[in-house]
Amino acid sequence: MAASDSGSRRSDLFFIAVLSGIVTGLVIFGVGVIYLNHISFFMPAQSRTTVFLNESLNQDLIVTSVFDDLKDSVVHITSRGLEEGGFEGPVPTRGQGSGVIISGDGYIVTNDHVVSGASDIEIRLSTGYVTSAVVIGSDPSSDTAVLKIDAPFELKVAPLGDSNDLKPGQLAISIGNPFGFQNTISIGVISALNRTLRSSNNFNINGVIQTDAAVNPGNSGGPLLNSKGEVIGITTAIFSTLQGGFQAFQGIGFAIPINSVKTISKELIESGEVVRPWLGVTGMTVNSEVSEVLGVDVSSGVLIITVVEGGPASLAGIRGTVHDPSDPGFEPGDIILEMDGEATDTMDRLIEVLLDREIGSTVLIKYFREGSVYEVEVNLGQRPSE
Repeated sequence: MAASDSGSRRSDLFFIAVLSGIVTGLVIFGVGVIYLNHISFFMPAQSRTTVFLNESLNQDLIVTSVFDDLKDSVVHITSRGLEEGGFEGPVPTRGQGSGVIISGDGYIVTNDHVVSGASDIEIRLSTGYVTSAVVIGSDPSSDTAVLKIDAPFELKVAPLGDSNDLKPGQLAISIGNPFGFQNTISIGVISALNRTLRSSNNFNINGVIQTDAAVNPGNSGGPLLNSKGEVIGITTAIFSTLQGGFQAFQGIGFAIPINSVKTISKELIESGEVVRPWLGVTGMTVNSEVSEVLGVDVSSGVLIITVVEGGPASLAGIRGTVHDPSDPGFEPGDIILEMDGEATDTMDRLIEVLLDREIGSTVLIKYFREGSVYEVEVNLGQRPSE
């Protein structure tokens, strides 16, 4: 073989090896169809190879592929109900949202606020098929609900990802029905992780995903997806201001992490509710201003306002507040300082520590009362149904 032929063959093998590496990397990244629009090589004296790719085309292919694969797993939800209308009596209401099919036999996950109070729920699939749904279970504390439909055919199930693997800057894709416009897709990135939202029943929803993918009323309950087409979150809220009487998208949307939704939806399907440990109290955060009003030497903790009679705290002897601070017979309740050695300096923190415990377990509570600090063991119960 001639020297020139040998050199040409080595050059061909080198080109094939580099191209193979590029193709392998794109396949790992999750691109089903690969199109390289432009590849150029720059060979400096050090024999270092630099490869330039057209990334925008890669993103186009990813987004269109994800939409094609997932559009049949996203449903349009219309809910109807009645609410009090003052002197006019009950007034019919109508709401819209989205949902995600999580099983071939008809289970759908959405937000609690999409179906809360609804007496009639209609599901429309991307194919145009319309049917009614029943609520299997709903959890206001996490804004999660599970619906069930019966369809005469196998439903397209959405693959669920792992929200623990997320990083800010990753591609985020939203599919839903904003303002009733079905099969609407928008793209952005994961803007931040571990945000906290307040649920409708005043509980914290932790670990929330923030995205700048455009979401609007009607997207609620729909999927937030990664570049692999996996559901990484369920869209739940937007940060917005009112413009002309309408909520306006501000580039800040939120989604409940899918790992939380997996756990909650499983409980809802199995038992119709999510069971949580219960202390049986209401309270408020103590800070320096509250401490001054109470006339106590404690600047942080949770002041117990009411104690449910017969509840865990009541049985352990924990006291609530008697009367209003302006009343002559005012007596401040116990101030919880710690639970199992963990500081509970705010009401939110007390709830977080409590939710880490098991129903029926015994916790050691340290509390302040009338100038002294005491400890008591409390056997946690199960929080009553909402």
